[in-house]
Amino acid sequence: MTAENFEFTGKHRAEAERAIAKYPQGRQQSAVLALLFEAQEQNHANGHYVTEAAMRKISDMLDMPYIRVMEVASFFTQINLEPVGEFHIQLCGTTPCMLRGAEDIRAAIESKLGIHAGQTTQDRKFTLTEVECLGACCNAPMVQINDDYFEDLTPAIMTDLIDRLAKGDAVTPGPQNGRMCSEPEGGPQTLQSGPAPQVKN
Repeated sequence: MTAENFEFTGKHRAEAERAIAKYPQGRQQSAVLALLFEAQEQNHANGHYVTEAAMRKISDMLDMPYIRVMEVASFFTQINLEPVGEFHIQLCGTTPCMLRGAEDIRAAIESKLGIHAGQTTQDRKFTLTEVECLGACCNAPMVQINDDYFEDLTPAIMTDLIDRLAKGDAVTPGPQNGRMCSEPEGGPQTLQSGPAPQVKN
């Protein structure tokens, strides 16, 4: 983290003010996470992370001790305290994903990129972070890349995703095995008839 000055600007300033205004007088500290997200978004081009200067600014804006801002920032894995690559791969390593092959996905990423969890490739294209549950247990194993979920992964699918991202090709978030959302593999097994059958449009 660096010690440069920080000010919210443009749409980020407007969003920060809107977040603070949601809370009654004396409760503005409840906006701390929203302001951290906004500071991170404003710094998107420079590593997509929250600087110490940004946290000190948020501390002043919310009349909140700096250490409490840091406590929130360091608790949530969605807040980056160090620069990350253009594509931030967050690998879920919690039990459902682990049981469904998360360790194989991690091995595929590490082999393909030559990095380990917590590291960034030399070209600053990819960062790998292992995180706790991302809430897509039905579609394990999965990763979050920037703001999108990629689910039902295999090592081969994961490697192909990395190749396409590196080349600038479009990738489609969501399940990677053809199923719709978190329906059973092979399609719905129940409620296929009646007044509101589950059918794909």
